Amino acid sequence: MAYHHGRLRETLIDEAAAAIDERGVDALSLRELARRAGVSHAAPAHHFGDRSGLLTAIAADGFERLADALGAAGADFVEAGVAYVRFASEEPGRFAVMFRTELLRLDDPALEAARDRAGGILASGAVGALGDARADRLAAWSIVHGFATLWNSGAIESAPDEHPDALAREVAARLVPDARAGD
Repeated sequence: MAYHHGRLRETLIDEAAAAIDERGVDALSLRELARRAGVSHAAPAHHFGDRSGLLTAIAADGFERLADALGAAGADFVEAGVAYVRFASEEPGRFAVMFRTELLRLDDPALEAARDRAGGILASGAVGALGDARADRLAAWSIVHGFATLWNSGAIESAPDEHPDALAREVAARLVPDARAGD
């Protein structure tokens, strides 16, 4: 993929996320990333320092995108759950890195801010739908995160072109008693 002048950092993040989706995070190297992006082998190191810096940048970008997706879902907590799963299914390379804390620089300010932004939106929606009980909020997050992880790994049987939205909506609706009134 050729990059647009001035967007090399973003191109490298996108290419790295695509490579992770294709071959897994363990196969990612800065040298391979440079080859994919059509730049010198020094370019990724210039922008990210090392592999950990690259993975941290991917995670920060992922949390920003997740926050945008959750925010676009509005106040409907079930739709926020669907947005979470949709993000994970559409951005599997980013999603695969975001919660791998052993690979990341957890004190990175951009990562902290992006993670806090996404977590704040998710927590706010959970409190509005479920109340202030920590266990309820954790259960809701666990369900949608678990569903997304199972979907991405292929553990949930689906048709080749099936999108997870409808099934994710059914699962997320179980979290909010009022949303199940029609069941």
